[in-house]
Amino acid sequence: MALSRPRTWTLTVAVLLTATIAFAQQKPFEPQVGQAGKDVVWVPSPEETVKKMIEMGEITPQDFVVDLGSGDGRNVIAAAKRGAQALGVEYNPDMVELSKRLAKEAGVSEKAQFVQGDMYQAEFSKATALVLFLLPSNLLTLRDKFANLRPGTRIVSNTFSIQDWTPDKTETIGGDCSSWCTVMLYIVPAKVDGTWKLPQGELALKQTYQTFTGTFTTAGKSTPVTNGKVRGTQISWSANGQDYEGVLKGNQIEGTARTGSASTNWTATKQ
Repeated sequence: MALSRPRTWTLTVAVLLTATIAFAQQKPFEPQVGQAGKDVVWVPSPEETVKKMIEMGEITPQDFVVDLGSGDGRNVIAAAKRGAQALGVEYNPDMVELSKRLAKEAGVSEKAQFVQGDMYQAEFSKATALVLFLLPSNLLTLRDKFANLRPGTRIVSNTFSIQDWTPDKTETIGGDCSSWCTVMLYIVPAKVDGTWKLPQGELALKQTYQTFTGTFTTAGKSTPVTNGKVRGTQISWSANGQDYEGVLKGNQIEGTARTGSASTNWTATKQ
């Protein structure tokens, strides 16, 4: 014969169970290192690395900074503390809410914004700087979008490089930093690939991100272009014993050519 439990005992268990569930639901979300995400696992950048990324990106109050896969929002919050407007795009809604809470605690809610979304679908064309901690596969998928950002946009990456794109600057943090300690800076170059017409001849360039090669043809004679570099809208190269520097302005380049201590102005127009 089965024994029935007292009604008060059953009610007590029910109340305790309800209270336990309610407490679990109210407990703040705490991310776990290595937890799976849509495209990456979550591993936070060390604070010293975040600091170095912000420094190398030369983040100022005039910047609009974007972090794709922003995790707990530490890159965005650090940028906002510099006075920049900053946006984090994060797929995990719990991470988004955590980031908002941490931004509020840091007193930067007005400058640090977070949205739930897919980083591959995100719109970030107006960014002046990106501060990222992504896998090489993520960076490769996003590479074309990066390359089409406004010339001069800074891309700062923790540890992982963008395939086939040499960083403009790389630094490794010493001291107590034991992992995720290398920071790379990329500066989006203007597009100079193609043929340019100069008063004294023609310049044919083949560009690979911030470097280029080519030929300079003048008076029917072609010579190789060497030391070709693009940093944002600034361009430099050498040919025929002269060193050329200039600034890209739409379909024109204006600058100076130097031979020893002598210099002359030069212009080129895209054909």
